[in-house]
Amino acid sequence: MRILLVDDEVEMANPLSQLLQREGYEVDVAYDGDRGSQLAAQTRYDLLILDWMLPQRSGLEICQQLRSQGDTTPVLFLTAKDTVDDRVQGLDAGADDYLIKPFELRELLARVRALLRRPATLEATRDRLRVDDLELDMRNQLVYRQGQAIDLSEKETQLLEYLMRHPNQLLTHDQIHQYLWGDSDEKPTSNALAAQIRLLRRKIEIFSDPPLINTVYGKGYRFGSAPE
Repeated sequence: MRILLVDDEVEMANPLSQLLQREGYEVDVAYDGDRGSQLAAQTRYDLLILDWMLPQRSGLEICQQLRSQGDTTPVLFLTAKDTVDDRVQGLDAGADDYLIKPFELRELLARVRALLRRPATLEATRDRLRVDDLELDMRNQLVYRQGQAIDLSEKETQLLEYLMRHPNQLLTHDQIHQYLWGDSDEKPTSNALAAQIRLLRRKIEIFSDPPLINTVYGKGYRFGSAPE
């Protein structure tokens, strides 16, 4: 099980990360909202543990953004905000649970275990993304458009997943390149991204369908039906 922990209090985040690792979880840590949001978008986690108040972007904003993109990854808020209105706001933003600081570590671990015991049907939902009339089955590397199943390669699946998680947003060449290849030993050619986009377009933009991958010349790409 992989967990993302986002908390700007280093003296809390680091020991908590070590505790979760001792319990057998794989843990990534971010200390500000922008980095946390980036990791949440780039990696498939089983649980997000978010501090409410963060530099750059709040945990509440991260949660709201993920939910707006159809991401159903369980979210546990850690926060000093303890009024009923605060709790209601957090839950309405899409959080699954709420733990007020300071808290007992035993309670935190119990809540983590509870949130990770998700029904299988929810797990299946998390493996599918839908934008407009396009639905991506990430587990089986299939995409459906107008009821037609289309096979994808692993790299095409990764690319389409990233685009679909950021609908109608400008994604720069550097952002997409970093997501697909990052710091791996794989050294893509200079036109590798353009080639992947071209291959993906051939598969998902069939017949007279409106294009979904829109080029923003000199900058990158935007995914979603272009406004009329």
